[in-house]
Amino acid sequence: MILHSITNLLLELDGEALVDQVQHALDEDLSSQDILRALTQGMEEVGKRYESGEYFLSELVLAGETMKDALEVLKPHLTAAEGSQKGPVLLATVKGDNHDIGKNILGSLLVSAGIEVIDLGVNCSAEQIVEAVKIHNVKVLGLSSLLTTTIAEIARVNETLRSEGIRDSVKLIVGGAPLSMEIAKEYGADNYGKDALEGVRIIRAYLE
Repeated sequence: MILHSITNLLLELDGEALVDQVQHALDEDLSSQDILRALTQGMEEVGKRYESGEYFLSELVLAGETMKDALEVLKPHLTAAEGSQKGPVLLATVKGDNHDIGKNILGSLLVSAGIEVIDLGVNCSAEQIVEAVKIHNVKVLGLSSLLTTTIAEIARVNETLRSEGIRDSVKLIVGGAPLSMEIAKEYGADNYGKDALEGVRIIRAYLE
């Protein structure tokens, strides 16, 4: 069972073998949607193992990268119908902060859930972020802030969205070590995800 093997290789975090197996599945004319489903099942199981303490953050990060490599092989074979994505979701780490592990994990998990992701990267100003929201007609914006000194940037993004008259059309979700739901609300966000898995659940609900 090639599909079963794809799911297991992702769980084993064997990136090289996974990429080979995805290519093998394509060569055998397996449906690209079935391959995507097998990858998604593996990623969901990784999430469960992380939540139960069986996997650690390092494994979650590696699984995200492994998934991304497999998707690069698969993407050209997804038809418009099969690859129809929800989103886009815009992700960025706020100005003054160069941390991106949490944001990158969230991005990988969202992609594996069939959601289009635009990642602006790190150290992004409020103006950059809001400009990207307008250009891509984004309805969900995810901001990461890992430093106490940068959480005020969340309020700056919120204010800039307001001054541009688009705040009401965008859901703003934030994440990062110094944050909580209370702080997130105080700085103008709609929601707070304590980790990438919760972030995915919140964002999926917003896009439904």
